[in-house]
Amino acid sequence: MGGKGKPKQMQLHLPTWGGRRKRKRRCTEQQRLTKVPHRRRPALARHPVLATWRVLSHVWNLRSRRCFSRIARAFSCGRDRFGFRIVHFSVQGNHLHLVVEADDERALARGMQGLGVRIAKALNRLMGRKGAVFADHYHARILRSPTQVANALAYVLMNFLHHFPGEAARYAKDARDPFSSAWREQGTDPPVATARTWLLTIGWRMRAGPGLAVLADP
Repeated sequence: MGGKGKPKQMQLHLPTWGGRRKRKRRCTEQQRLTKVPHRRRPALARHPVLATWRVLSHVWNLRSRRCFSRIARAFSCGRDRFGFRIVHFSVQGNHLHLVVEADDERALARGMQGLGVRIAKALNRLMGRKGAVFADHYHARILRSPTQVANALAYVLMNFLHHFPGEAARYAKDARDPFSSAWREQGTDPPVATARTWLLTIGWRMRAGPGLAVLADP
């Protein structure tokens, strides 16, 4: 009879506690420096936001009456929805400036998304096109102080003088841009919502000159 081999011994892998532990990987100095520290973001419920949104090169001049009338209609529909409010705006040839309020980041995202969809659909219908209208995601900056808010309001409401310096003499006595929330015709209010934050109701006035007060007052 052939010799039988020795039976193989079964090894049981039992859980163990204690003993030698795996060495933890140490972070290098470069890794420590590149980590982004966690900072608590300020509550949007207390801080307005300055938003800028550019359109693609094929989009018609936004300051034309046919484009602006459709943009203003979109502002009117989306000025106060889902905790999102459009308080001030100006429309330039290829971009929009907005001063908005939002209850939180989600309200800001939803409000801006809805506004972008309305404007894109309206302009595409006008131009007989389909597809994207805005070049990229909007740029947003949180305004944390009365000075920042006053500067943002001056930037938004008087931005047309920067893009069209030749118009400065024409608007020397009245610097209200017809394509902004500063323009108020008799019996017609701009398509904006009433501000609720302290910074946009009271705070900005502490740092505003008389010219800005005329433009930004409701």
